[in-house]
Amino acid sequence: MDAKITLAFNKEVIEKAKDFAELNNISLSRLTEYLYTQITSKNYKSLEELPVSDWINEVSVGPMEYKKLPGRNDLKNEFFESKK
Repeated sequence: MDAKITLAFNKEVIEKAKDFAELNNISLSRLTEYLYTQITSKNYKSLEELPVSDWINEVSVGPMEYKKLPGRNDLKNEFFESKK
């Protein structure tokens, strides 16, 4: 059974990933699912353990960078702190 999720990526990355998916006759959703399947099929314990294939480097923009976005509580706390 399929389930839906919402993801946010850099616009340029999305466009390159769409182009890659189209060239390989696969939807962007199935490409993403394939990548998650590959990641979760092994017992990786950290991001550093993940093997990054050459084709991932081709569809990415610049070096790999992990950003932690602020969570709901962080944003709420920041808002209330700004009102003091």
